Amino acid sequence: MKATDMERKRFDKALDEIIDLFNNLESDVPIIQYSDEVLENIERAKKKYGEDMMNERINKVVGEMLSWLDLDDVDLDEEEEGNAENEEEEDETE
Repeated sequence: MKATDMERKRFDKALDEIIDLFNNLESDVPIIQYSDEVLENIERAKKKYGEDMMNERINKVVGEMLSWLDLDDVDLDEEEEGNAENEEEEDETE
């Protein structure tokens, strides 16, 4: 049995709603807060040079900058555990 146009539209609407709910389950927290000017320039560069090239170049530049820092003594597991505890506390207060 084939779906009618009306049934397809209902299905598409329901699927969009499910995807929207899924995307809103957790808030996306950016790793870096770029200024509006930087974000605009990134968008311009992606449009001109392509998203893949800009992702590669930005990753290369940021990677190089991070290599200048002494980060060997930092353990991410401890920080992630602390963040998880903070999130649990926030959930309890809501």
